[in-house]
Amino acid sequence: MHALAPEHCDIDILHKGQTISDFIEDKIKELGSVESEEPFCVANLDSVFKKHLRWLTELPRVKPFYAVKCNNTAAVLKMMSALDTGFDCASKGEIQLALSLGVTPDKIIYAHTTKPLSHIKYACAHGVDMMTFDSEDELLKISLCHAKAKLVLRIAVDDSKSLIRLSSKFGARLVSVGKLLERARELGLEVIGVSFHVGSGCTGSLAFKQAIADARRVFDIANLLGFQMTLLDIGGGFPGRDDLQVKFEEFPEVINGALDEFFPPDSGVQIIAEPGRYYVESAFTLAANVIAKRVILDDTDEHAEENRPDRMMMYYINDGVYGSLNCLINDAAHTKVEPYLQRAVERSEQRHRSVIWGPTCDSTDKVTDSCWIPELHVGDWLLIDNMGAYSVTLSSDFNGFEKAHIYPVMTAETWHALCQVQTSHFCLCRQSVCQMRQLWSHKIVP
Repeated sequence: MHALAPEHCDIDILHKGQTISDFIEDKIKELGSVESEEPFCVANLDSVFKKHLRWLTELPRVKPFYAVKCNNTAAVLKMMSALDTGFDCASKGEIQLALSLGVTPDKIIYAHTTKPLSHIKYACAHGVDMMTFDSEDELLKISLCHAKAKLVLRIAVDDSKSLIRLSSKFGARLVSVGKLLERARELGLEVIGVSFHVGSGCTGSLAFKQAIADARRVFDIANLLGFQMTLLDIGGGFPGRDDLQVKFEEFPEVINGALDEFFPPDSGVQIIAEPGRYYVESAFTLAANVIAKRVILDDTDEHAEENRPDRMMMYYINDGVYGSLNCLINDAAHTKVEPYLQRAVERSEQRHRSVIWGPTCDSTDKVTDSCWIPELHVGDWLLIDNMGAYSVTLSSDFNGFEKAHIYPVMTAETWHALCQVQTSHFCLCRQSVCQMRQLWSHKIVP
């Protein structure tokens, strides 16, 4: 818990009764006092904590290994470490980051099937043994650079129900599994388990049942070849928002049933997963400043008046698709946002059809094509929720526009709950989950 202390990772503790909205308003006033309008994100760590409690309740047999690529904010990673999760890292850089924050090597899975030789050597030198593979060439590289690795065979599964399909790029086909395992045995490598990924933004929970069944087949093949398989990694794909058609609760029902059928508790197989979006998507809110505006009139109407109610408005904000909103073009599971005014809006205020652009000189930097909002003024602030997944990690400073600063916050109730419960028991004991719920205030900041 020492690593998560507010003074060590710039976490603001909300005072009693203060909400996220209050914090954003105070931050805007603070920026205004120094004549700054820099964009910023507020990371609600209470939301992350709440998601973890839900995970422990709904998927008690599945230990989460947080996907660092989804959001690598230091406070988020320290929070996940305090919650005793593992970490899914995809590169030397992500492994370095996790280790620098105090994560122990045994809590990292190097979950990338096409690894540079230097990255494998780095993992070996720093005690990161668990890593995935899906081809003979990868086995050869690992045998040269990390012969004592504990290998996890990634298989291709049906990902047709997902918004981002991954099996065309990663995963061994079932027909090739036997040959790959035989090659691993010839090379003297240890294969400890199977992994799969049903795709990011999965919209069909039944995909997990078929994938778990496929994994069982691979376990049986491996056992016949003399491997002692002890790990199943069910990957990611879990929704991170509650306002979507597919709810998170649909997934545990299918997963728990499939695990009981194919990998019952007495099988001795450890179950892990790689959630990313699930934990952080709804935890981040972006605040961006309106830096310019234009009124668009009908060119065919020579009598058009600039203040007519049906005019179209164009606004330019200081964050866009080259910054935090990069997810709009690079994340198929997040292609639309709903900006709203930070200030109070009266029902009687006239709404206008509006286009919102990012700040750069590129015309692809468009945030929304058309939304109906009250007239904005330069200096107004727009807020965008659900900005925690594949946003800040994809952000750039193209055209010299600065990246959004991140302000992590949590309530005192969450801080005290984290301090008082033995985090080493989080994933082992249902009683500890109940204990956390009792210690934690039921008032989640909005």
